[in-house]
Amino acid sequence: MQLPNIIREPATALIGEACYSSLIQDLNLNDVECIKYVISKGLGLGIVLGGSIVKIPQILTIIKNHSASGLSLTSYLMETLSYFITLSYNLRQANPFSTFGEIMFISLQNIIITCLILYFGRQQKQMMVTLLGFLGLFYALNQSVSPSVLSSLYALTIPLSLGSKVPQIYINFKNKSTGQLSVFTVINYFAGSAARVFTTMTELDDTLMLFGNLLAATFNAILVLQVILYNNKHKKE
Repeated sequence: MQLPNIIREPATALIGEACYSSLIQDLNLNDVECIKYVISKGLGLGIVLGGSIVKIPQILTIIKNHSASGLSLTSYLMETLSYFITLSYNLRQANPFSTFGEIMFISLQNIIITCLILYFGRQQKQMMVTLLGFLGLFYALNQSVSPSVLSSLYALTIPLSLGSKVPQIYINFKNKSTGQLSVFTVINYFAGSAARVFTTMTELDDTLMLFGNLLAATFNAILVLQVILYNNKHKKE
């Protein structure tokens, strides 16, 4: 089946010439590898699009309530550091944007949330210092740090990223409440991390990334469980 160039060219760029020929031109629905690859690409783009808005509800919730109560500053600082390293690693490895693009958008949203936590906590000076620190760190990771050091730092992002979830999980458990934590954000985080496991398995031969995504999905599942448990408890009360 022949499609117009206006459709063919972006489709080929997305799934590759071989899979385009097999699935579109030859209608070979028995090509399991290409079908998995197309599903992975679709999920990857969906995750990137979802990542571009995933924390917007959290940002709006903070602004609406003029409060970041219940949110862990430590979690956001650790998560942003981890994401900066991951983003820099993927950019310098020249990995497909569909396999990591959401990290860029989530990092930007994390910076906004971190600044809001400090702002509403009446720590404006610390907010400016933190913002400048983020900018300096990202520049260093992309311009000054050697590839070998960056690879080592990336390996450390797995415990760092998981560790960033622990303070928030602990605060939720201690307060028996999720505070201003956005339900939409938590659920979408879990869905995205679960889908990212599949895209990593399909598109990349990187055991470290796969292991990290599996653990991230597990910790995000714990946060989802807390949202369900503590929301139900709050409604009963």
